[in-house]
Amino acid sequence: MSSIMRTRVVQCRNYCLKCKMVRHCRTPVQHCARTCTAPARVPLSMSLRLGFHNLEPALAAAAEALFGTRSPPRAVLRRARALHALLVVSSLPSAPRPPTFLVNQLLALYCRLSAVPDALALLRSTPCPSVISYNTVLSALSRTPRHAQDAFGLFRGLHSSGLRPTAPSLCAVLRAAGALRDGRAGAAAHAHASALGFLASDIVPTALLQMYSGCGSPRDANQVFDEMMTPDVVAWNCVMHCNVRYDYLDRALRKFCRMVSTGLAPTESTLSSVLSGCGRSGDLHHGRALHGWVVKSEELDPDLPLHNALLDMYCCCGDLDTAVLVFRRIETPDLVSWNTIISGFSGVADGWTAVQAFVKLKAVSSEWLAPDEYTFAAVVAAAASLPAMCSGKPLHACVIKAGLESSVFVANTLLNMYFTNEDPESAHILFDSVMVKDVIMWTEMVAGHSALGEGELSLKYFIGMLEVGHKADNFSLSSALNSAADLAGLKQGEMLHAQVVKSGYEGNICVSGSLVDMYAKNGTLLRAYSVFCTIQKPDLKCWNAMIGGYGNHGDSEMAFKLFGDMIRSDLQPDHVTYISLLSTCSHCGLVEKGKLYWFCMINDGIVPGFKHYTSMVSLLSRAGLLEEAVELINKSPSAKRYPELWRILLSSSVTFKNLSIGVHAAEQALELDPDDLSTHILLSNLYASIGKWDSVSEIRRKIRGLMIEKEPGLSWIEIEKMVHVFSADDECHTRIDDCRDELLRIMENMVLLDSYENEIVLNG
Repeated sequence: MSSIMRTRVVQCRNYCLKCKMVRHCRTPVQHCARTCTAPARVPLSMSLRLGFHNLEPALAAAAEALFGTRSPPRAVLRRARALHALLVVSSLPSAPRPPTFLVNQLLALYCRLSAVPDALALLRSTPCPSVISYNTVLSALSRTPRHAQDAFGLFRGLHSSGLRPTAPSLCAVLRAAGALRDGRAGAAAHAHASALGFLASDIVPTALLQMYSGCGSPRDANQVFDEMMTPDVVAWNCVMHCNVRYDYLDRALRKFCRMVSTGLAPTESTLSSVLSGCGRSGDLHHGRALHGWVVKSEELDPDLPLHNALLDMYCCCGDLDTAVLVFRRIETPDLVSWNTIISGFSGVADGWTAVQAFVKLKAVSSEWLAPDEYTFAAVVAAAASLPAMCSGKPLHACVIKAGLESSVFVANTLLNMYFTNEDPESAHILFDSVMVKDVIMWTEMVAGHSALGEGELSLKYFIGMLEVGHKADNFSLSSALNSAADLAGLKQGEMLHAQVVKSGYEGNICVSGSLVDMYAKNGTLLRAYSVFCTIQKPDLKCWNAMIGGYGNHGDSEMAFKLFGDMIRSDLQPDHVTYISLLSTCSHCGLVEKGKLYWFCMINDGIVPGFKHYTSMVSLLSRAGLLEEAVELINKSPSAKRYPELWRILLSSSVTFKNLSIGVHAAEQALELDPDDLSTHILLSNLYASIGKWDSVSEIRRKIRGLMIEKEPGLSWIEIEKMVHVFSADDECHTRIDDCRDELLRIMENMVLLDSYENEIVLNG
């Protein structure tokens, strides 16, 4: 038995008989500093454990085979864990520790299979891991966002273990800092790399560029690049991508020219990045120059991503003719190509062509080329300007057929399409059918109802959005404030103002403009002006709201002063500004001022719209300039579509008893709308003003023959958090007696005031 044990030990050739230590050596007695002369007697159990080294080649071969297998990842992971278990069982405390190369193979296998917890467990259980072991796990941690934070702790463990980090170690930590957008950790890693002398390596500076780009520090990225002695193509691509990402297109173009001048040939990735920047900035000139460079270059073989970048650039710049030519040159366009061209047509509001492109995509679609949610979102957005029955609802049916009805991304564009087509009922059905709604869907409902003038529903959805836990953003707040302005709901507006302050959007220019407009339309001009003064750089919407607010309330002097201040602040007035100015002149009877602003509007290149003509005709008619009003109406393209202009003229003809112009205005208005009750009533009043009672009786018979019932105008007032709605001749209100008493009191006060003023005048 002793001889058998002795033979096994000698075959192992790594067992020191005196120290009882297992080492890699050729003879049993060369491990210790002195020569061992202990007797060669070993227990049988220990000798059996020494068989581990016979497993090394088999374990290594098994791990190597798993790298090249095509089995499912789960099956490979299960076999890797089996190898790990065999390694643990074979490596008992008194047995030899597993070879480093075998541990590294298992670590690389775990990391390749994204089994990061298994890799960490193996690394921590390894007695003396090498730098390669740490680098393998560090790289895996840095590439997985949810594990990136653990990379910093593992790097500290590498440093505390006495091992010297290598360039790949620093690259992994820099990648983790970029993924987490942790500029402080990235700067610390930068300092560490500088101290270890890795800035002269080939890979660390490039990792620094990527880290600073991910952390939003393009200035630091450019500084790192400028300090590089001989940057390679990857470094050039990184710095250009960083500048494009943060909208520094000029820097990216200068870097591109420098790269070409140094003799380095730009790659497809280089050109794709710079073309993307040209598209985002709308720089068609440089985009075409780069396209020409691509065509002339003999070293480039444009691949599909480069073609897609060219296509996207032309679409973003609005050159759809060239974009179509580029699209047709692509041999096998992928889904990105189709989505880009459809989005391009959507961007220029060419809905029909976008729908036709979508139909062609459906005709060539296959298992590998089928419309996704981005395709449907693009084509629905393009079709929003078309009648819903023609394209919107069929597209909605295609969305349901494709199984994307639960996608909030597609649902948002469908909601916008229905509200654009003034179909809120379909929008409600769609909104209720989506189970998980994001804040954008709620905002679409708030903004959609606000745009349609349905302020109560808009505020209802805004409150519902807050009740389900979503936070109000600037878009929803702005839309809700617009609804409060249209409803003249000052209390609701004040509560929304508190919500704006609570949410921290009081500095947002869009929300501030809506606040100014809400207070101005509610007549609280002092509050509107107070909010206006807090805005550092008011935009045109804020100025227009203030000018319109003062103008509508008869303070023409303040309105004109604000307009002068706006011009001095280098803002160009738009059509809304001139509507406010002309409306102000109409309210205050300032004919010459109105004519001046009309002339300025024409000189500014603004084509007068319906509201401009309405304000100007009202101004001229109220001043008695009926002939000029007729001449202006005849020049208006709106006169052939809308009877309102002629009705305004007819109303003033009644005031000034001008029968010829009044009858002509009535004929024109009735030609456009024969059943218009207000026109018949005004014409009846015109005949009554000059004593033509026979004509009055005839028109009244026509009114009775039309069987038209005039829809009463409604007014409302909010008292103690309750809105009271009433109309003329309303006898149904619960507090009608109180209303009459208050009206009598006001009338008595008016009589007393008149008598008091007459007495003052008589007494001199």
